[in-house]
Amino acid sequence: MFWAMLHLTLAATGVLVLGVLAVRVGIEAARFGRAVGESTERIGRASEELERSAVRLAQEVPRR
Repeated sequence: MFWAMLHLTLAATGVLVLGVLAVRVGIEAARFGRAVGESTERIGRASEELERSAVRLAQEVPRR
C-alpha cells in the first residue's frame, strides 16, 4: 500500500510541476507577443519617418 501511495503522490507532484511550467510558458509567450507587437509598431513609425525625411530631402535637391 505504501508504494501505491508513493507512486500516486509522485505522479500528482509531476502533474503539478508540469502545470506550473505550462503557466509560466504561457505568461512568457504573452509577454513575448506584446514585445513583438511593440517592436513592430516602432519599426513602422521609424519607416514612416524615414520616408517623410527622404521625401523632404528629395524636394530640397536642385534639379537639373
